[in-house]
Amino acid sequence: MEGGCYAKCIDLSEEKEPQIYQAVRFGAVLENVIINESTREADYSNHTLTENTRVAYPIEHIQKAVIPGVAGHPNVIIFLTADAFGVLPPIAKLTKKQAMYHFLSGYTSKLAGTERGITKPEATFSTCFGAPFLPLRASVYAKLLGEKIDKYQTNVYLVNTGWSDGPYGVGKRMDLRYTRAMVTNAITGQLDKFDYEPDPVFGLLIPKFCPGVPNDVLVPRNTWMNKTAYDQQAFELANRFKLNFEKLENNDPTIKDLF
Repeated sequence: MEGGCYAKCIDLSEEKEPQIYQAVRFGAVLENVIINESTREADYSNHTLTENTRVAYPIEHIQKAVIPGVAGHPNVIIFLTADAFGVLPPIAKLTKKQAMYHFLSGYTSKLAGTERGITKPEATFSTCFGAPFLPLRASVYAKLLGEKIDKYQTNVYLVNTGWSDGPYGVGKRMDLRYTRAMVTNAITGQLDKFDYEPDPVFGLLIPKFCPGVPNDVLVPRNTWMNKTAYDQQAFELANRFKLNFEKLENNDPTIKDLF
């Protein structure tokens, strides 16, 4: 039963993440966070022990939390990824088949502080975003997802909180303000009002406009100074998707029946 949150708090600030910051009060538990011995205040910028500093807090510490956390079928589903290549759009609308494909692919990046030995982001694929926990074949879950999307007319978005303006080491992490704006516009239906255009490499549907987000940010290639480098990185990632999916199909031939 989910009764709260277990959030990373490295470089936590009230300005960037006010809900998490304000949730750190009596009843919360800090882990690996250095405390100033004189003031007894948490130093969230200190990563002496690890970058994987955490806070656990009860759900009641979040304003407007729905208690108990039970609802009906969703109108919107958001897949979260962190693209260290810096080539996936920050938000894209998925068709049903694209939703099933990206669900099966489970692409993201391992980030520093999430696993021992990881000091820089590494691209990785985890089937259904949770491969170790699947008791059945992945095709069973992907098929069920497709059926639910059809039945409840659910919109599915892929949100990339990874790198913009270039890959890891060159670009920078997606601005949290923009991610918040994109997610808010997606779940409130605002993005349904605007036109989309397909990404030429990945085929993902990119909104031409999103309130609160600069238009150039929506199209990752526009944020790169070196367009040729972007094209190379995009095709490299696309090839990784292809090779990973071929491996999935070899292990589970019934996946081909879904497409």
